[in-house]
Amino acid sequence: MKKYTYTEKKDTRSGFGDGLLEAGKRNPNVVALCADLTGSLKMNAFQNEFPERFFQAGIAEANMMGVAAGLAIGGKIPFAGTFAEFASGRVYDQIRQSIAYSEKNVKIAASHAGITLGEDGATHQTMEDIGLMKSLPGMVVINPCDYNQTKAATIAAAEYFGPVYLRFGRPVVPVFTPADQKFEIGKAVMLNEGKDVTVFATGHLVWKAVEAAEILEQKGISVELINIHTIKPLDVNAVIESVKKTKAVVTAEEHLFNGGLGDSIAQVLARFYPAPVEYVAVDDKFGESGTPEELMTKFGIDTNDIVIAVEKVLNRK
Repeated sequence: MKKYTYTEKKDTRSGFGDGLLEAGKRNPNVVALCADLTGSLKMNAFQNEFPERFFQAGIAEANMMGVAAGLAIGGKIPFAGTFAEFASGRVYDQIRQSIAYSEKNVKIAASHAGITLGEDGATHQTMEDIGLMKSLPGMVVINPCDYNQTKAATIAAAEYFGPVYLRFGRPVVPVFTPADQKFEIGKAVMLNEGKDVTVFATGHLVWKAVEAAEILEQKGISVELINIHTIKPLDVNAVIESVKKTKAVVTAEEHLFNGGLGDSIAQVLARFYPAPVEYVAVDDKFGESGTPEELMTKFGIDTNDIVIAVEKVLNRK
């Protein structure tokens, strides 16, 4: 198992904030909109550097998406930022009609995603947003794993022409990907080559999968670990090539079973190379208030849950 270490922990929302500032410096057409959550999304630096390119929409998320679409028509590259629940569920119709169907170059910046939002509770803990967004034709769905990757993903989103849903979070997590690693939309990242089982992980679950792979190696199980930072378009070739070698799959994500990464992987396998799959995801439940660590353990998406899923799927080979 390749050894991954980290020297600091940072929140992925800070990666977005720093990436947005860098994108703004690179391209004067990058603009930003926020629904009264500038500090929470770490958009302050962009606002301070480019006040004439920052638009405070207030608590009017649906209107913000419409304004973003209009700015895109005018040749701007708008990043519309709010909490993931409000960036997906509350404004689904506006995204569908004004952004996705209309093929507008809008970047939806969705912070505080998943159950690790923590104490704010179920009303804010969206775990169905990936399913909502990936079902929209033409929508790119990105879910990076740490600060460095989120910063790189934000810059890549600005350079990509078309609608993007960029998902990130509040908790501090290990920073372990290289700061200079190129972010390629739709291209999976091999973290460890193995022969017994493939673990496809996304977002905050990537580090949990790294921890699980180290535990499994001590048990004599060789894990191929792949970081799926782009859920749509999915790197189908990487999925098939790996599973042909290992013939067993575990998916790990901070999302519901329904509609997430696991469903995307299973769909590929059903069409091209059937193999047993175990999901590490939340099983048809809303969240609740608690610390991120408590909730990940309670809802079955922690390191040990990945270990158990791997051992279970190996018995099905």
